[in-house]
Parts: sequence; structure tokens; C-alpha cells
Amino acid sequence: MTAPRTTHTQARTAKQQWAYGLTAFAAVMLMIVGILDIFRGIMAIAQDDVFVTTPNYVFKFDLTGWGWVHLILGAVAVIIGLGLFQTQMWARVAGVTIAGLIIIANFLSMPYSPVWSIVMIAFSAFIIWALCVNPRGDSSAAPPGTGTGTGTAGMSGPAGTSGPTV
Repeated sequence: MTAPRTTHTQARTAKQQWAYGLTAFAAVMLMIVGILDIFRGIMAIAQDDVFVTTPNYVFKFDLTGWGWVHLILGAVAVIIGLGLFQTQMWARVAGVTIAGLIIIANFLSMPYSPVWSIVMIAFSAFIIWALCVNPRGDSSAAPPGTGTGTGTAGMSGPAGTSGPTV
């Protein structure tokens, strides 16, 4: 009777490791995107010659305005990235939110730096994917042996079994 339980425990441990790995990936990527956005904001505020100006753009802001937007989004992204290392649910929700805002900001500022905007949009899309792909019940998973994650939420099955519910 202990063999099936061991297999189930090993499967749960593998899911926890996978979930923690994706959360760590998202945390690192969000911090990188945040740091790059901070640098982009500083360049725009300093009115660097890296940016191209287009005369007839619908969402035309002053370059300094875009710089402040990117600087603030980048700083918030770094802070949320640090929170993701604690595997907190608020950080996951905030991470998806800030990555979405970074996508929108980069889309709107695309004429000023088109290639870099597309790269940042792709990075942010990977962050959203990594934060949303974890199966239900593994959102607070931590690496096995740390004792910080429960790993059992949503893992109760019918009458005495411990399988996941569908």
C-alpha cells in the first residue's frame, strides 16, 4: 500500500519543483525587464539620441514623459520581482499586472525604439506565461524541504483519497 502513496508524493514533489522553477524564472525575468526599463527611462529622461522621433504618431508624448513612465514601471517591476522569490500570491498577481502594463507601455512607445519595444514585449509575455501556467494548488509551492509552501491546496479527492480534484 505504500508504493502508490510514494508515487503520488513523488509526482506532487515534481509538480512543486516545476512550479517553483517557473516562479523563479518569472522573478528573474521580471527583475531583468525592470532594470532594462529603468535604463530605458533614464535614457529617455536624459533625451539621449538613441530614440527616433516620429512626427505623426497618435500616442505622441514628450520623450521625457515616456522616460518617466518606463522608469516607474521598471522600479515597480524590480520590487515585485523580489516579492516573487517569496512565492507570495500578491506578487504573482502584481507580476502579471506589471508585465501587462510594460507590454502596453512598450507598444505605445514602439515608434521611438521599435526593435527594443518588441523584445521587451516578448520578455513580458514570457513572464505572464510563467506566472499563469502553474496548475491550481501549486501557486504557493516552494522547493521541497524548505517548509514554506504547503503544496497540498486543491489536492483533496473523493472520500479519503488524496488525488487532485478535476
